[in-house]
Amino acid sequence: MAQKLNSMRLLETHKIPYEVVEFPDTERDAEAIAGILGIPAHMVYKTLVVEPADGGKPLLAIIAADRHLDLKKLAAASGHKKVTMAAHADAERLTGLKVGGISALALTQKNWPVYLDQPAAELETILVSAGQRGLDLRVPAPALIRVLKARLAEITTEKNEG
Repeated sequence: MAQKLNSMRLLETHKIPYEVVEFPDTERDAEAIAGILGIPAHMVYKTLVVEPADGGKPLLAIIAADRHLDLKKLAAASGHKKVTMAAHADAERLTGLKVGGISALALTQKNWPVYLDQPAAELETILVSAGQRGLDLRVPAPALIRVLKARLAEITTEKNEG
């Protein structure tokens, strides 16, 4: 791997062990990435940029590849009347990262609220973006929650619902 990313430095600063997992950087779909890596989709998490309809700081929602973000549930969990998914161009402009490589670990300096879907709390480790397409980090879920100050909330539905 070429260079160390801010996400890795952050984990090292907090003495959190991690494993770098590489995949083709042309792939942006978290479920497909799980398939390529041969691991269950419920262990690969994607970071979504969500904007409150009433303005204010964007939110980061971290959900499993096999789940669908429920905007109503996220709005309720975050205390907003309504939230909307940021368009890809807006997500990239707001984060400075490319879609497919957006990482809460690379955005901690922005102090955006981070919401992690509840099922993550039951997993020993999860994969999250390292902040660059083609790189994920396998991180202990409890440590990730701690370092991101993530709020655990039920913010998803199953993909086939609704």
